[in-house]
Amino acid sequence: QVQLVESGGGLVQAGGSLRLSCAASGLTFSAYATGWFRQAPGKEREFVASISRSGGSTTYTDSVKGRFTISRDNIKNTVYLQMNSLKPEDTAVYYCNANTNWGQGTQVTVSS
Repeated sequence: QVQLVESGGGLVQAGGSLRLSCAASGLTFSAYATGWFRQAPGKEREFVASISRSGGSTTYTDSVKGRFTISRDNIKNTVYLQMNSLKPEDTAVYYCNANTNWGQGTQVTVSS
């Protein structure tokens, strides 16, 4: 059974930082590109960042470029999202994705 478990969310002031983690089990993690998505209240889920199977290639949505960094550890079967210079508009539930699998999400709230 495939499981993706996110952690690391919380409440932070604008300008602060958080590091999200997503631990995967039940799949060959290194065989899949992985990504982070987010969904704010009343909005559709949107792409945030992705990373290739080896970690050598990353992609970001424009609004987080220069502030967020995605990385992965294929030994620990974990993908990370380092979020710096957080803004209130980053408030959302953050989900990780691998192949067709999704985690349950972790809430990130940025206060102004």
